Amino acid sequence: MRYISTRGDTPSIAFTDAVITGLAPDGGLLIPEQIPSVEGRLESWRGCSFVELAKQLIPLFVDDIPAKDLSRLIDEAYASFDDPEIVPFAQLGEVQVAELFHGPTLAFKDIALQLLGQLFEYILGVRQQHLNILGATSGDTGSAAIAGVRGLPDIDIFIMYPQGRVSALQELQMTTVLDANVHCLAVDGSFDDCQTLMKALFGDLDFKQRYYLGAINSVNWARVLAQIVYYGYASLRFGAQRPVTCVVPTGNFGNVFAGYLAKRMGFPIEKLIVATNENDILSEFFNTGTYRRGEVRYTTSPAMDIQVASNFERFLYYHLGEDGDAVCRFMREFAQSGSVTIAPPGSGDFLATSVSVSETNESIRETFERWNYVVDPHTAVGLAAAHRFTMDGTKICFATAHPAKFPETVDAVVGAGGATHPRLQELSGKASRSTPIDATVEAVSSYIKTHGRR
Repeated sequence: MRYISTRGDTPSIAFTDAVITGLAPDGGLLIPEQIPSVEGRLESWRGCSFVELAKQLIPLFVDDIPAKDLSRLIDEAYASFDDPEIVPFAQLGEVQVAELFHGPTLAFKDIALQLLGQLFEYILGVRQQHLNILGATSGDTGSAAIAGVRGLPDIDIFIMYPQGRVSALQELQMTTVLDANVHCLAVDGSFDDCQTLMKALFGDLDFKQRYYLGAINSVNWARVLAQIVYYGYASLRFGAQRPVTCVVPTGNFGNVFAGYLAKRMGFPIEKLIVATNENDILSEFFNTGTYRRGEVRYTTSPAMDIQVASNFERFLYYHLGEDGDAVCRFMREFAQSGSVTIAPPGSGDFLATSVSVSETNESIRETFERWNYVVDPHTAVGLAAAHRFTMDGTKICFATAHPAKFPETVDAVVGAGGATHPRLQELSGKASRSTPIDATVEAVSSYIKTHGRR
């Protein structure tokens, strides 16, 4: 399997090169040259555990890591999860909740980033190289990425997050990791500013090569690949009679894009419901065809407070007929004007809706009162969206974080102490370390030059 850029101006590369490269040199995102079909394998896979399915599915996209080594990396990636199922389910009426938050940082990002950390360590060990990872986070990616690579001798990790715009617990999960290879940068700006800085530095090819930059954000293809597994796993479990509908709270479109690929591969998925908060750039696009940047609205679901979805370009590539030039024109016009209108995708694959803060709180309250089940505000956005659509098959809402990560919001609705977890309680009072930094390319590049390794 080879990997190409959505913008069509990068020669195809192997999987291990795609993992290390992150963002394509032409500014695009890497995608597989072909999407493999699994329709003939579904019955034999239906009884697989999550890890067993990962060992069957991931090799379809990886042909430059020996099968025995890849199997070991998958085992090690999920050994730290606190539920043997990795992804257990909870039934809330007509909706099945897929709990993706049983990894070390209690967020769905662990499912991809624990594997990506193993891949990085393996590839760098084989190549005897050092990598400086640069990432941006709106909350959960940073802590999950740090957990995946902390203490590794061949990696330094630099995580940018918007100062004062992540939850206190999310910040502590990052800044209390004091390993020498971990660098937390509190950026004076929004998450979109952090993403812009990251893409600018990856776009400086001389700097990227000199400081051997790698990507941990969902621009890295390996993250999307790992996420395809839980769509396949959930759809096989509940889609034996009728295809399922996957409800996905999303801001950056990486999570729901993995579901789109799972559907294209042949897993029994009928629809994907794109559930956004008040930052509704994605729901507007899927309903009207207009992709329009607005002012970031800060909500109680901060990981979705995003106006430019970094993974949207991958979907755009397929929507525009796999035409790299058309993708370049779209992205250039969007960068210049902040708004592009094209033919909307229609409802064949996607439905979309946005959920307000008040509706999010009501979703938390109703879920608790009806089923005695506590959800975080991002999952609450998904559940609110799920109840707006009537589908024939099972609706599966993907729960993206443990509610204890957002105690202020959750406790205000369900009562004090409604959201706790011992792993998070242990953070209180621990020493922490972060560096305030201006939202400029010069400030971030200077920090990496000082603290990174060539």
